[in-house]
Amino acid sequence: MTSYPSNAPRRDQDGGATRWFADGRLHFGLGIEDTFVPQSSAGERRLDEYELTEHYERYHQDFALAADVGATFLRWGVPWHRVNPAQGAWDWSWTDPAVDRQLELGIRPILDLLHYGTPLWIESEFAHPDYARYFADFAVAVAERYGDRVTDYTPVNEPMIHARFCGELAYWPPYLTGEAGYNAVSVALAQGFARAQHGIADVLGERATFVHVDATARFAGDVDGEHRETVELQRAQSFLVEDLVTGKVDGRHPMARRLLATGTDEATLDWFTGHAALPDVMGVNYYPRLSTQLMEDGVTHAGGFVDPWPTQDDGVDGLEDVLRTYAERYGAPVMLSETCVTDTPEARVAWLEDSVACVQRLREDGLDVVGYTWWPLFDMYEWTYRHATTPRADSLLPMGLFDLVESDDGLQRRRNIVADRFQELAKSGLPVPSSAAVPR
Repeated sequence: MTSYPSNAPRRDQDGGATRWFADGRLHFGLGIEDTFVPQSSAGERRLDEYELTEHYERYHQDFALAADVGATFLRWGVPWHRVNPAQGAWDWSWTDPAVDRQLELGIRPILDLLHYGTPLWIESEFAHPDYARYFADFAVAVAERYGDRVTDYTPVNEPMIHARFCGELAYWPPYLTGEAGYNAVSVALAQGFARAQHGIADVLGERATFVHVDATARFAGDVDGEHRETVELQRAQSFLVEDLVTGKVDGRHPMARRLLATGTDEATLDWFTGHAALPDVMGVNYYPRLSTQLMEDGVTHAGGFVDPWPTQDDGVDGLEDVLRTYAERYGAPVMLSETCVTDTPEARVAWLEDSVACVQRLREDGLDVVGYTWWPLFDMYEWTYRHATTPRADSLLPMGLFDLVESDDGLQRRRNIVADRFQELAKSGLPVPSSAAVPR
């Protein structure tokens, strides 16, 4: 395991209050899909999942559904493009009552600050030279607004997917391509991430808790033959932003030479080692049917989870692998911060039961897994909606505890059997392992 840099010790956990995740219990939570890519152009629609799922109108009900099924925390995104519609301008008219409603119901919000998109006024998005400063300003504004009531923050969700889609595959703005694009977006994201976390910590002090969250990339099949170099590169890339943020990218890091070759300078890498921002909890997003790429002869893999690259369902074996990997690499408690299968309710229940059982086995084995998150609370719409011309119903993904059902009154939330089983598990009081860590 790579150690933390000596100039960036883990934030003090001995002198402050016990962290909510350090009581030995497995905390059950949910997420509401909050992808925001508000930019549009010819052949592309804006992608705002709160708008598509009518969460803006139905948040009062949505949070009640989460509380009713036993969720103790909710991964929930603050829509940057809506809160910060112009540089220096702030509009809290929707987020204020939404945050209040969660707290009223006894839900602990983990505020997700960047879930893919920037406001429209930031030209070139992540490629803008002042992106990191703009994002840190937003994060500090959120902390100043809600820090008296909300102490848990995820600065950047899935930075690896950000870098793939925005920096390598030209799928989302700013439409960069190749390794140089991947590295440029990764460095920008990491700078904003670190500056945002330090800014939030300046506002909240030791009350702040940071849940870092990233997607996971696993590989199966021909990993040592024709695709060996691709696999090695993508493995290193999958950790790049988190490694930058936590100060791990020194001259020995496998990505250091590649970063320097594509335009990152030594001073920037030195800045990261001197401004490390460490996770209190390391969140791991794992989807059994998406997170493992199957490397096959004749298939060109450009990275990321985009068709037509084949994937392999590695089930609980893959889940155990990623949880152990991230716990060892970053030296922090881990959380399964997103998981589900897109399938029938019966298939979803089967994965829910298998994955919870896997997590509990790992906890009994001494791994500090502190949270389990089913994503999402209710169905969402496929990201391909942005490039489609068909009605939203054609892009529906059946993933949630509640089905989204079209009606004359808009989208209704219809409870299904996944909600019933989640509620049973969340309220069952799973035993605290005898190996549970002493409260921090």
